[in-house]
Amino acid sequence: MANGGYVGKILYVNLTDKSIEDIPTADYEEWGGGHGIGSAIFWDRVKDKTIDGYDPDNLVSFMSSPLSGTLAPSASGRTEVTGIGIQAYPVGWFTRSNFGGRFSGMIKYAGWDGVVVQGASESPVWINIVNDKVTIEDASGLWGLNTHETQEEIWSMVTGQSDVREWWSLSGARDGGRTTQKPAVVCIGPAGENGNRNGCLIHDSGNGGGQGGFGGILGVKNLKAISVIGTGSVPVADPAALLQLRDEVQSKFGYNVDDPALETPVPGVNLYGILTQQPGYGTLLWAPEKPARPQGCMGCYRNCRMNHTDGLANGNQCVESLYFMAGPTQDDIKRAVTLLDQMGINVYDVFQHEYLFGLYKQGILGPGKQIHSELPWDKYGTYEFMEAFTKAVAYGTDIGEDLKDGLTRAAVKWGRWDIDTANGSLTRPQWGFSEHYDPRLEVDWSYGSLFGDRDINEHDFNWHVHWMPLVTGAVGQAPLISAARVAELMGKATGTSPDAFDYSQEGIYSDARLDAVTWHRYYTRYWKQSISFCDWAWPILITYNTEDNVGGTPTYEPALFKAVTGLDISMDKGLEIGRRIWNLDRAIWVLQGRNREMEVFTDYVYDVPTVAPYPLLVKANGEWIFDTCVGRTLDREKFESVKDRFYKLHGWGVDTGWPTRATLESLGLSHVADELAKADKLGS
Repeated sequence: MANGGYVGKILYVNLTDKSIEDIPTADYEEWGGGHGIGSAIFWDRVKDKTIDGYDPDNLVSFMSSPLSGTLAPSASGRTEVTGIGIQAYPVGWFTRSNFGGRFSGMIKYAGWDGVVVQGASESPVWINIVNDKVTIEDASGLWGLNTHETQEEIWSMVTGQSDVREWWSLSGARDGGRTTQKPAVVCIGPAGENGNRNGCLIHDSGNGGGQGGFGGILGVKNLKAISVIGTGSVPVADPAALLQLRDEVQSKFGYNVDDPALETPVPGVNLYGILTQQPGYGTLLWAPEKPARPQGCMGCYRNCRMNHTDGLANGNQCVESLYFMAGPTQDDIKRAVTLLDQMGINVYDVFQHEYLFGLYKQGILGPGKQIHSELPWDKYGTYEFMEAFTKAVAYGTDIGEDLKDGLTRAAVKWGRWDIDTANGSLTRPQWGFSEHYDPRLEVDWSYGSLFGDRDINEHDFNWHVHWMPLVTGAVGQAPLISAARVAELMGKATGTSPDAFDYSQEGIYSDARLDAVTWHRYYTRYWKQSISFCDWAWPILITYNTEDNVGGTPTYEPALFKAVTGLDISMDKGLEIGRRIWNLDRAIWVLQGRNREMEVFTDYVYDVPTVAPYPLLVKANGEWIFDTCVGRTLDREKFESVKDRFYKLHGWGVDTGWPTRATLESLGLSHVADELAKADKLGS
């Protein structure tokens, strides 16, 4: 057992009978934390894995990791959420989400390694955690409030103060029991209360657990919020080593505000901060017009978000900015993003409103049309429209009556799904999720998503093979390092080969590419989703802030883990645990109905060639270059060959995609093999 990182127990709450239980963390430490522990507890406590995500027996975990609440850089503020989802199509797979902020650290300070919720309450409730004291409170007065109002109300109720900025007394706190700290609250908004498949979780201003529909799941459980505040601490095996490692990461890979290695070549272009790790670059795609400061999750050394003096779009990052890019002013864009947070809606489902506007322009959608809607589509591009649209989705009114089930299911209902995913006007390549990066090109992203449960949203390779040449080219600058050097460094850091990062027309089908995809699946399942290294900061495969460009992976993740826990988990051992988690999840999907025939992309991926230039790392005629990759599709027959080889690589039956008994037993999952055998779903 570790002597650091874990605090010893996991809180289990059954909302049906209002019972509360302690689960010893030691029973699950072999899984690391976060996703691994969440999957293992789900397997043990949900006897029927085929239930729908709306079923009361669905178990939702909010898990921290051993690094949560410590000084581990960009690894102490993430909370991993797992359970059967309701967003994916046609099946709501067992899935995951993740959000940042301070919730996971506060869980640890209260003496818990996570919170597990099962069952459903007959009336609205919220869970109040103050150190060891756990109560299930009446939430009738909170029901109907937006996410920001909900948190402010809970802050006042827990602290007993109308102005939560004031000092208040908390038993066990330092300084005589007085603190100005507010509880960390994760909650749902009107979309979640309505049971929306695109309902998400919101913590603080803009930390969102979006994919999977967990907001809607909590809504049908009648769980409005979980609030936690604690006065304890997290044991650290070697504090001196942790401090030294944090300082090294900051000095080698962080942004030096006094002497930056790289400055933004064009003032006001925030995207360049992705490469330089400049703080506060993520809220908008350009510099804010009003004063703002960098903001980040607990323990972060990058602080990629912003807080604005006007209070709009605080803590938001990346794709939220795309929700209303047609907005006439920056204030309107920020107001729309803030409203989205307050309603608790997953932006990655609804930001494709331009697809709906296309249907309106074609005369298919609108008042009295095939798809009836009385929203002000003639005012598309104004805040008036965005406000009406966002509230319609949240409350299920007008076209939102269909969109509350997600745009994918709405398109199916309207008879548009097959047509528009074939012609590419609705870009949803797998499981009904919106296209993130081009599935015909960045296949580590699309393969990982298709063989998994959701859009992976993992940028590990993406920063270097796509964003670096894209951003530098956009500002008229040469790539920061050569294509050959990128391939070399990526291969070395991942223990594969440079050819594993060849995104050429033939390279995307190669065995080397599948090695990289496999590394990606195992690394993220363990080091990111279980040990909670942030996707925006880790792995550090390449840095642009040093002369040799050598990143911190695979050295720093195991070193930080050991400094906190005292355990020697090498990178390879972590990858093996990631493989174990990946196969446990795969077994759940198989019980839910997953098979080989289902793992295909929608038609546009195979039939509609890429048009816009898409910078990507390619090996052409023996030379490494950054190519534009125009005119590419995925070949159906070659992809079927990829499936054959990918299944073999992972120890799954080629005909079915199901794990074999030998594979599961080699991973210490004999009990999982037994359950698959009972369902006649073992691979061969």
